[in-house]
Amino acid sequence: MTASFDSREPRRRGGRKRGGEELMVPRAEFRSYYGRPVIKAPSWAARDIAGYFFLGGLAGAGSALAAGAHATGRTTTATALKVSSLGAVGLSVAALVHDLGRPARFTNMLRVFKPTSPMSVGSWLLGLYGPAAGLAAATAVSGRFPRAGAAATAAAALTGPAVATYTAVLAADTAVPAWHEAHRELPYLFAASATAAAAGMALAVGPAREAGPARCAAVLAAAGDLAASAAAEHRMGQVAETWREGRAGRLLRAARVLTVAGAAGAAASAYGGRAARPVAALAGAALLTGSACTRFGVFAAGIASAEDPRYTVLPQRARLDAASREQERREAAPRG
Repeated sequence: MTASFDSREPRRRGGRKRGGEELMVPRAEFRSYYGRPVIKAPSWAARDIAGYFFLGGLAGAGSALAAGAHATGRTTTATALKVSSLGAVGLSVAALVHDLGRPARFTNMLRVFKPTSPMSVGSWLLGLYGPAAGLAAATAVSGRFPRAGAAATAAAALTGPAVATYTAVLAADTAVPAWHEAHRELPYLFAASATAAAAGMALAVGPAREAGPARCAAVLAAAGDLAASAAAEHRMGQVAETWREGRAGRLLRAARVLTVAGAAGAAASAYGGRAARPVAALAGAALLTGSACTRFGVFAAGIASAEDPRYTVLPQRARLDAASREQERREAAPRG
């Protein structure tokens, strides 16, 4: 990719280079060739990959909540969450395979295990988690082989959190600015969003008498979701514009409203009396929809940031400038 540099910017007075030399050449202003992107935007389809992000999060976090419900005797909620996790992971793999184009491309990723590759690690996680979630759901529905079902429930609960969050590492490991610049906060955001979705599912399908832990999880997840999102936008600087504008901005604002409304509804359902069940169901639907909006919004922000060259170049320039200032400060410091 070629680029042009505009030298019409006025010379900075008193500008210095390393070693105290005066800048004789004005600072170049970057402009990509005809405004074209500097990096290639991902070719992933939003419906497939953002859906894969959401469904994987719902499945993984759902298995963790299902294990808690199983251990505390909330059998109806546990069974519902196990079944929903199996359905969600099945749909997430179907979405991934659809984006890959051929099922063989997914199975080929299981030929080797590369700890340095998020995609390789994620493929193996799905390969381990899927059968465990399937066995947990089958034994819960049939009522047979309870010991095997308990072991499968524990295995799904152990691998579920990684399934729910590894997609954040996968996205942040790319050069896409809106994902890479949020690499510290994105796993926490995905974890909170996945927990909100799983809590929403528990509220929507479980009986009100078993909904206490789901209510607590919903409130905590909503707080974590808002905190992680705010921290990411604060630290990303100019790249955060892609999280606030356009399609991504609309989706992420809707996600915040729905998540807060869902958490408030979950808390209110504890005091709803006869209305507790419909209030909990509405709160669950809001949490599920909010989680989906978060995943689709983050995905849309990534595509928007890759298509605009400003978000690739300006953060790099800012880091270089900061490094240069730090080097000048060290050189100017008195030597003992």
